[in-house]
Formats: sequence, structure tokens, C-alpha cells
Amino acid sequence: MRLRILIIPFALVGLALTLSPASQGQRASADPDGDRIAIGYRIAPVPLNLHNRDHSLVGLGSYIVNAQAACNDCHTNPPFAPGGDPYQGQPKKFNAARYLAGGTAFGPFISRNITPDADGLPAGLTLAEFKSVMRTGHDPDAPSHLLQVMPWPVYQSMTDKDLRAIYEYLRSIPHID
Repeated sequence: MRLRILIIPFALVGLALTLSPASQGQRASADPDGDRIAIGYRIAPVPLNLHNRDHSLVGLGSYIVNAQAACNDCHTNPPFAPGGDPYQGQPKKFNAARYLAGGTAFGPFISRNITPDADGLPAGLTLAEFKSVMRTGHDPDAPSHLLQVMPWPVYQSMTDKDLRAIYEYLRSIPHID
């Protein structure tokens, strides 16, 4: 009986602290992207190289690339593996063999390979160059030309953190020629 008398008040205080709005807000703000990071890892269609990578940014980048920005739709040809085309009522399965390696034709334009080059740079771009492309739409190979098909006007409003996350994720995927 004495033990119950001692335990019950401590249990009630612990429960009150757990349920308090301040406590819940602190937990939620500790990692506001935690759910998106976890989903990003779960939906990544290829093995990731996490050596010397910011794991949170890689997971967030995967979420943005694979769940929001639809990069696969244009930068993978064909975008879905045989039997994995959701537009034909099949369970979605990205074409991992050509994942983000480009080659999709849009009239006279062909989507680029955005996998990392030999130096580990996505599409051969530094982070600063990548941000510039995403924000201005200027073709890195011909700066006077705008990327006509890529929806950079939508992506240009992304936060620096989102663009860094996409870049870090792209650095982590396998290179494909």
C-alpha cells in the first residue's frame, strides 16, 4: 500500500508532463521533418550511399524527389519498371535500372542525367550551380538558354534547405551512364 502511495503521485506528474501542450510542442519541433525523412528512406527506389552524407538531408531529399517533385517522371526513361506502371493500374515501381539517368524526349528536348558524375556531383553541378539552375532555369551548358521543359518556375520558390536536401539525395544515388 505504501508503495502505491509513493508511485501514484509520480505517475500522475509524469502523465501530466507528457500530455502538456508545451511538452508536445517541444517534441514536435525537435525534428519537424522527421516524418518526411522516414518516408523518404522508405520510398527511395535505389540503394543509397550514405558515407559522408547528412542522413537527415538525404531522407528529406528522397521525400521531395520521390513524393513531391516527380523528378522520376521526366528524368527516368521509362519512368516505371515493367509491371510497375501505376497509370496502368499496376503497383508503382520506379525503373531503378535507369533511375534519374535522363533520356526522356520532350519534342526537341531530352531530359538530362542527374545522377552523380565521377566526382559525386549531381549532373556534374556544384551545390551553387544546382541552386542556380533550380532558381533561374538557366541551362548550365548554355547559360543564355532557359530550360524549356523543366518546371523550374515552381522549384525556384523552394527553401535553401529543400534544395540542399535534393542535392544531398542526388549525391547519394548510384551513377548511371
